[in-house]
Amino acid sequence: MPGDDRGEQVGTVAGPNRPHCAIAGGGPGGVLLAYLMARAGLRVTLLESRPDFRRDFRGDSLHPYTLELLDLLGLAEPLLRLEHSRATRFRFHTSAGTVTTADYGRLPGPFPYVALMPQWRFLDFLADQATVFPGFRLLLGSKVTGLVEEDGRIQGVRYRDETGEHRLDADLVIGADGRFSRMRRLADLPARSLGASSDILWFRLPRRAGDPPTADADLYFGPGHYVSTLGQDDSWQVGYTVPKGGYPDAKRAGVGPIRDFLTARVPWLADRVEDLADFDQITLLSVEISRVQRWHRPGLLLLGDAAHVISPVGGNGILMAIQDAVTAANVLIPVLREDRAPDETALAEVQRRREPAIEQVQQAQVRTEHRVAGVIAEGGDFRPGLLLRTALRIPAVRRRAARSNAYGPVPPRLDLALLDPAADHSPGGTT
Repeated sequence: MPGDDRGEQVGTVAGPNRPHCAIAGGGPGGVLLAYLMARAGLRVTLLESRPDFRRDFRGDSLHPYTLELLDLLGLAEPLLRLEHSRATRFRFHTSAGTVTTADYGRLPGPFPYVALMPQWRFLDFLADQATVFPGFRLLLGSKVTGLVEEDGRIQGVRYRDETGEHRLDADLVIGADGRFSRMRRLADLPARSLGASSDILWFRLPRRAGDPPTADADLYFGPGHYVSTLGQDDSWQVGYTVPKGGYPDAKRAGVGPIRDFLTARVPWLADRVEDLADFDQITLLSVEISRVQRWHRPGLLLLGDAAHVISPVGGNGILMAIQDAVTAANVLIPVLREDRAPDETALAEVQRRREPAIEQVQQAQVRTEHRVAGVIAEGGDFRPGLLLRTALRIPAVRRRAARSNAYGPVPPRLDLALLDPAADHSPGGTT
């Protein structure tokens, strides 16, 4: 775990120690953007409300785009030395049989798989890599409580830690604090729901010798529900889907129906369903698909789920946040390096570049939600039609689906030259 280095960051920070950027939220997008800015020679402070990054049931998929980006940064090899598994296929198990919807193993490039790694392990690694840069500061256990607004512009944040209340001024504030973003509320930038028709009940079951390999991402469909299984270290992370708002009914029914469903539809888990003994072992994920109309205000920019909540369908949330961070780095580092605050034109440019991809991903998720979740909400059993099953037997179709999920609709390329603080980035300068 990287150290919680407050240094001179406690209290009001001004003068030469004033950060170029304050980032609220230690998720994948926030931590990556902090790393990129610090590597570019900027002063950046990352505030995370929790005392560490360890949270259960957060996304854990690192797509080929992300792995290639880390490889470009020289980080993929050390990251992949950490314990992880590799998903090479995405499969639906239905009463009509098993279909492979995406085959990552057919992708070109050095990473033909999705790396499955607990998110806290990835965040610990990335934050630790950022500590080598003198401009990086990580404030753990620091909850943003307000925005500092002067002359019609956000000038910083107020936050609370174990020592009390503090003010942190910065040239730019980034809100990257996830689907329940406090920054979004403080900035009065409401998100509009695009529609979601299911929720997920997460819990863990132990892994045992003889279990299926963790090299596939699997969904198991049955009447009224479907289940996802993800292997993590010594356990399986299991997601049981219920109709939107169905948590109270599921809780009243208890764990019995969930255990029965697993026994019938995921038979290799039947020998341990008794380990799910109480509803207190279950965590609710309220599935949302929503987007903020305008991601920015003067002095403030929202990124990742703070700007656009991505459904867990397809595991795209981390990928979209990572790509937001890359685009923000490309646009904002040149401005901040000149010790000037980005104007609204620069902030709007980040949204302009990223919004088309976000719209495409969310539209596809809404269609999937309505098509699949609509069937199970009525107690039906999702069965892929003959046309779909036939198409998915074609390797090129599975490869195309994998590529779409692996890279997203409009994958940005990082301008690596911007990360060299010694290079001449002025107009006409050389890198």
